[in-house]
Amino acid sequence: MIEIGFFYLFAGMAVFAALGVILSANTMYSAMWLILCFFNASGLFFLLDAEFLGIVLILIYVGAVMVLFMFVVMMLEVNQAQKREGWLNYLPVGGMIALILFVELVAASTSGIFSTGEMAMASHLGAEVNNTVEIGKILYTEYLLGFEIAAIILLVALVGAIVLTLRERKDAKYQDISKQVKVRKEDRLRKVSM
Repeated sequence: MIEIGFFYLFAGMAVFAALGVILSANTMYSAMWLILCFFNASGLFFLLDAEFLGIVLILIYVGAVMVLFMFVVMMLEVNQAQKREGWLNYLPVGGMIALILFVELVAASTSGIFSTGEMAMASHLGAEVNNTVEIGKILYTEYLLGFEIAAIILLVALVGAIVLTLRERKDAKYQDISKQVKVRKEDRLRKVSM
């Protein structure tokens, strides 16, 4: 009974935080709501006895990805007035997509799949089952190709991010290290007789 209460607590807070991500006008507030959503999702993983996934979600997504995302948001300095200018142009398309998603949500919830009468409970495994070992076995046997493709995509994204930061900007001042090393004292120092 207490697990059901915690499930409703974590699930409700996750939905509430997800709405905060979508409806927040400030990008930094959206990032903070997303952090709360990740914490609640990790709580749901803990309820399913998937402690490894819950800790990974907190450490990697909250601890690394969201901090990086917040630094990027702060460095971009998004102009809020310019962002709000053309929102009426996107309203018909966005409204149509929202209506389609709402119809799909209502159709899925009234289809009868979720009305079995009793809630499915997660069966708790014994102490001899190690989550990390089980995830590793499945990840490196059944899903090895997808795992390798994801690794290649992440490597390409990393190289692309590095290439994007190496572009030359006209407003920035750069130092030429080879010129600094080759300088002689006669080029920099001039003796003046007084």
